[in-house]
Amino acid sequence: MSKGRILIGKPGLDGHDRGAKFVVRVLRDAGYDVVYTGIRRSPEQIVSAAIQEDVDAIGLSILSGAHKVLFGRVLELLAERGARDIVVFGGGTIPARDVPFLKQLGVRAIFTPGASTASMVAAIDALLQERQRECIA
Repeated sequence: MSKGRILIGKPGLDGHDRGAKFVVRVLRDAGYDVVYTGIRRSPEQIVSAAIQEDVDAIGLSILSGAHKVLFGRVLELLAERGARDIVVFGGGTIPARDVPFLKQLGVRAIFTPGASTASMVAAIDALLQERQRECIA
C-alpha cells in the first residue's frame, strides 16, 4: 500500500536531473507513488500535472538559482487552483540565506546537497502525516 503520491518537478531551464531522479528512487523505495515530470517544466505544467495526478505533495528540484521565483510561482498557482492542501518541498543548490524566505512563502521543507535520504524521507513522512490530520479535521 502506498504512503501517498508525490510529484517531482524540475522547473525552469535547468537540464540537470540526476538529483531529481535519485529522489524519485528514494521515495519509491520508501513506499510512495512518485510521478516525475522531467526537465524544463514550467510552474504551470507542474501544477497542472500535480492536480491531474491527485498528488499529496510536490517536490521541486532546482540548481539554476531561480528558486525564489519558480517556487513562488508554483505556490501562487496552487492557491489560484484551490489546491493549497498540496504540500510543497524543495531541494537542490539553495543557499541557506534563502531558506527562511522560501519557508515564509509556504515551502514546507528544503533539502540541500548532503541531506541524508533517511532525514528526507522522515521529514516528508511527517509532512504528509500532518497534511492528513489537517484534511481530516
